[in-house]
Amino acid sequence: MVARSLYIAAYDIRDPRRLRKALYVLKDFACGGQKSVFECYLDPGERKELLNRIEQVMDLDEDRFLVVPIPSGKTVHVMGTAVMPADPNFFYVG
Repeated sequence: MVARSLYIAAYDIRDPRRLRKALYVLKDFACGGQKSVFECYLDPGERKELLNRIEQVMDLDEDRFLVVPIPSGKTVHVMGTAVMPADPNFFYVG
């Protein structure tokens, strides 16, 4: 089984219709997040699928999408009402 790594995914989508579509794509991969920033545990195949799907939604001349890996073993600090990111036992994508 391939291990998942923690990523932070963020987007800036200018058009409301594309923004809504991007939100639906990210919700398929996210374990947490808020507004336009999401915590995602992804294996290499899932990361590739996320990038392919979000690219289909975006206008590459107007929108931005960023995926930043969080190195394993590093402490993640959260503040406020945040919840520590955790890789759930399973994902259901249906």
